Amino acid sequence: METSPVKPTDAPPSPLTESLRLQSLPPYIFAQLDVLKAAARERGVDVIDLGMGNPDKPTPAPIVEAAVRSVQDPANHRYPTFDGKLALRQTIASWYEKRYGVPLDPEREVLPLIGSKEGLAHLALAYINPGDSSIVPSPSYPVHTRGTIMAGGQIETLPLTADDDYQIDFDAIDPEAARKAKMLFFNYPHNPTAAVAERPLFERAVRFGQETQTLIVHDMAYAELAFDGFKPTSLLEIPGAKDLGLEFHTFSKTFSMAGWRCGFVVGNAQMIAALTKVKSNMDYGLFPAVQDAAIAALNLPEHYVTETIQMYKDRRDVVVDGLNAIGFAVKRPRATMYVWVPIPPGFTSASFASRLIEETGVVVTPGTAFGTFGEGFVRISLIQPPDRLREAITRIGNVTW
Repeated sequence: METSPVKPTDAPPSPLTESLRLQSLPPYIFAQLDVLKAAARERGVDVIDLGMGNPDKPTPAPIVEAAVRSVQDPANHRYPTFDGKLALRQTIASWYEKRYGVPLDPEREVLPLIGSKEGLAHLALAYINPGDSSIVPSPSYPVHTRGTIMAGGQIETLPLTADDDYQIDFDAIDPEAARKAKMLFFNYPHNPTAAVAERPLFERAVRFGQETQTLIVHDMAYAELAFDGFKPTSLLEIPGAKDLGLEFHTFSKTFSMAGWRCGFVVGNAQMIAALTKVKSNMDYGLFPAVQDAAIAALNLPEHYVTETIQMYKDRRDVVVDGLNAIGFAVKRPRATMYVWVPIPPGFTSASFASRLIEETGVVVTPGTAFGTFGEGFVRISLIQPPDRLREAITRIGNVTW
């Protein structure tokens, strides 16, 4: 009997085929920017990188010194405990009460993280089943969506717009979507737009969680980087927030420790326990020397933080004043290390960012890296000293838009 050749479409999938979950993830824009930056440098371009929020200021010396002492202790060369050193959890609780007036149980309501990003992603694995959903504003920090997608869940997008100063409109959330959602992720001071929110928005978030039985997850990466007298609100300051909420913090921005990979989460004890369970099956916790460095960071004299705030405020003013002087219309943010810039007509966020790299060597992040509703904007990170920022603005101003 003659047999027919097997059609290519009948062939089994390659074992190297990525999972559907991985295929469903959009490209990570910062990896793509790295390619464009490398190509520009190969052409001999003097690149001014204002893309990723990667602090250029050195980690304060007392933090480094604490880490060096800790590395030299052989006891810290072994596996750490999954929930972190009690001394670090106690320090976090003390810092939190001092900053926000919120008492925390260091045994049950505090968990150190290998950077807040991994904690945000792993939290979805603790609560999202295939087909479940999370409500996530757009634009937003990418990991707010990625964790849910990797867990097999779906995203209910909540648009944020410049007309509303990027404030969440809880009344605009579809009631059916609210009923089905497991979690709501949000972030103020906001990345990427640098928008801030006052206490009433946090009160509304807690009411939303109570009314819909939705877990409330607040990413407070920019808790300390606020200007002009503005003081960010902690979710846990709101009565009832600990019943269903968590708040994530990072050492990356305030203490220039991005490469150290260190953060923490505080709040609901049951949610902390669930996240600990995921992490105990996925990693071995935070290197003890980094934990000792984190303790030193939270015990720094206040002037270290105020000097960092002033540095970013000065850079903000250079960028905002400079861009407005060359014809852009940029608002002066009251927090974060970013400036959110509307682009000229005739461009998409991606095409504008690409042209900037190609013609000026200035790297910015297209707004669509943070979701569909980031279109029409680019984000500038204040990660260069003032002279380099002025040079970047001069180059941008020399291009005919």
